[in-house]
Amino acid sequence: MSHVVLYTAAFIISLCLALALTPLVIKLAYKIGAIDKPNHRKVHTKIMPRLGGLGIYAAFVGAYFAVQPFIPEGLFRSYDKNLVNAMLAGGTIIVLIGALDDRFELSAKVKLLGQIIAACVVVFGFGVKIDLLNIPFGEAMQPVAAWVSIPITILWIVGVTNAINLIDGLDGLAAGVSGIAIGTILIMAAVMGFAPVILLSALLLGGVIGFLVYNFHPAKIFMGDTGSLFLGFGLATLSMLGFKQVTMVSFVTPLLIIGVPLSDTFFAIIRRWINKKPIFAPDKGHLHHCLRELGFSHRRTVLIIYAIASFFGLCAILQSTIVQSDAANWITFGVILVIVFFLQIGAELIGIVDKSRRPLLSFLQRLLLRTEQSRSK
Repeated sequence: MSHVVLYTAAFIISLCLALALTPLVIKLAYKIGAIDKPNHRKVHTKIMPRLGGLGIYAAFVGAYFAVQPFIPEGLFRSYDKNLVNAMLAGGTIIVLIGALDDRFELSAKVKLLGQIIAACVVVFGFGVKIDLLNIPFGEAMQPVAAWVSIPITILWIVGVTNAINLIDGLDGLAAGVSGIAIGTILIMAAVMGFAPVILLSALLLGGVIGFLVYNFHPAKIFMGDTGSLFLGFGLATLSMLGFKQVTMVSFVTPLLIIGVPLSDTFFAIIRRWINKKPIFAPDKGHLHHCLRELGFSHRRTVLIIYAIASFFGLCAILQSTIVQSDAANWITFGVILVIVFFLQIGAELIGIVDKSRRPLLSFLQRLLLRTEQSRSK
């Protein structure tokens, strides 16, 4: 079986399994009481089944074992096999934690412990960790000592896993944003010829798209923590290829791939710190909440965030293709400045941190006023 046929078959099988299994998950969720009830923080107005991530996970795993006998010998190296096994083992732990939370609503500390255990399985069980970095204005390859790489990897996995969980507030939002990020990783892996990541991305993308048929507004099922944690874990693991393939991408690239959930998480932390609230305290100040307050419909809000996620994905792809040029360091620096500038402008316009504080916009207004006064003189 050729490589392209293998990846295509993996995607189609995963897609079909998600389409077939999600209705069964809906019935299971109602039967065991894994349901989401409306409250003042939530948009939906009726009881909804969650646990939808179980359909994505089952499609991912089922499709993998369906195509495994047809994987050409020699396609995967020993490290590549470790990456696949790390995804399967760590992902299973994450799904178990998420499923228990969807049914019994675990405490934040218990969920965090489960995520750390899954990350440790990836790092210590299969040796998958960030051990090389491409640092701007430095040498092309910078080895990272084990005492640094291990905590960085665990922090990365736990952080990204929770970032996806935080944006899961509207029908199809987390699944769609994750799908765009996975598609970005798939394209980059295809350019690099990194076989295990192409296969895993195709499997995961098929499951996400199949699930979105039932999750896009108006949703028939929510992915719950089972799905958001699993997709976050999958993205964290797969996006680490940005650190492994240092000759192709810079350290900025994996941050761009998941730019929407990471920036939303960053602004949430700043917002809660300014308002003197616990960092893990839930609120209605996330990006999707702010866009809804501006008058955008449920569906249009989701599509706007899809567009932002696609922009980040495009930046990641472009960044990965130019990073080897002589001007790569300056281009990377410029990309960071432009993105941070527009993120701050956008955050102040929609009030994602504070409705009244707009320091950058106020500065630009004063600058524009002074310019106009100078011209009038």
